Amino acid sequence: MKTAVIGSGSWGTALAQVLADNNQPVELIGVNESEIQDINLNHKNSKYFPHTDLNPDLKATDNWDVLKDADVILLAVPTQAIESVAAKAAQYATRPVIFVNVAKGFNPKTDERMSEVIRRVVPAEKLSSVVSLIGPSHAEEVVERQLTSIDAVSQSEQDAQIVQELFSNPYLRIYTGTDEIGSELGAAVKNVMAIASGIINGLGYKDNTRAALITRGLQEMIRFGTHFGGKPETFIGLTGVGDLIVTCSSENSRNFQAGKQIGQENDVNHFLATNTKTTEGIRTAKVVHDLAKAQQIDMPICEEVYQILYEGKEPKNCANDLMLRDLKKEF
Repeated sequence: MKTAVIGSGSWGTALAQVLADNNQPVELIGVNESEIQDINLNHKNSKYFPHTDLNPDLKATDNWDVLKDADVILLAVPTQAIESVAAKAAQYATRPVIFVNVAKGFNPKTDERMSEVIRRVVPAEKLSSVVSLIGPSHAEEVVERQLTSIDAVSQSEQDAQIVQELFSNPYLRIYTGTDEIGSELGAAVKNVMAIASGIINGLGYKDNTRAALITRGLQEMIRFGTHFGGKPETFIGLTGVGDLIVTCSSENSRNFQAGKQIGQENDVNHFLATNTKTTEGIRTAKVVHDLAKAQQIDMPICEEVYQILYEGKEPKNCANDLMLRDLKKEF
C-alpha cells in the first residue's frame, strides 16, 4: 500500500520515516521548499530535528499529484488546517482511501472533532474511513526510534488494522480501538491539562502537585468524554491517561511549555502577544469551557485554565482557588 503524508513538520516527518523504515512506499508532501530540499539532499529536517539523520530513503515533494495513487492519506497539519487540507486532498484521490489524522483538538469554527470534519469534507466515494493515530508520543522521540505505543482508532476495525500493520515495527507498537469519541475527546482535553501542568511548574510547584493535577485531570477527562458518549475504559488507555501523563510531564509538549511560561510570569498577556507556535490547548480550553457550561459538566481545572487564558486571572489565584474548593469525597 502507498501512503502520502501531508505536512513536513515534526510529526509528519517522524511518521513518514516510520513508513520508510518499514520499507513501505511513502511520499512526504511539504510546502516549505527549504525543508523539502533538506530532507531530499541532506536527509535531515533541521528545523525540527537538527541533530537527527533521517532514513535516506525518505523523500519529500510539493507535488500533490502523488496523491492520485495513494491508498492512505495521512494529515499531519494543525487542527485549523484539517478542513481545507482534507478537502484539497480529496480532489486528487481517485478511489476510496483511508484518511489518517494525527491532529488533536476541535475545528475552530464548528467545534467538530477532527474525524467529523474529515467525513464532512471528503466525498463518500473518496473515503474508505477515518483513522485517528493518537496516543502518548512526541515526534522528537519517534524520529529517534524511541520505544513508543499509540492507538489507531476508527469506526472501521478493518481500516484500523491496516494502519496498525503499516506503522508497527520494533520501536513503534500500534494498538487498535473503536471508541472514536472517547479517544478524540481525551486527546483534546489532555492539552488543556498540559497547560495547567506547565502553569504549576512555572509557579514553582513540584511532584506532589503534578501528581494531583494529573489524577484529578483524568477524572475531568472521564466526566467530559463519557458525557458525550465515550467509553470509561478508553480513558485509562493510551489515548487517555497515557497521553495525559506524557503531555503533562514533558518539556517537549508545546502546551506544557506554554503553561510554564504563563506560570513563571504569573500572567498570560506576554505569552499571547509573543507566541508563534501552534498550541492546540489554548483553543481547546475555550471549546471545553463552552461545552461544559452548556451541559453543566463539572470541570474545575479546565475552568481555571480558561479563566487564565481568556479572562486574565492570575495563575497563583487559580491554584489557591482549586485547593480551597469545598471538601468532598474523591469518587
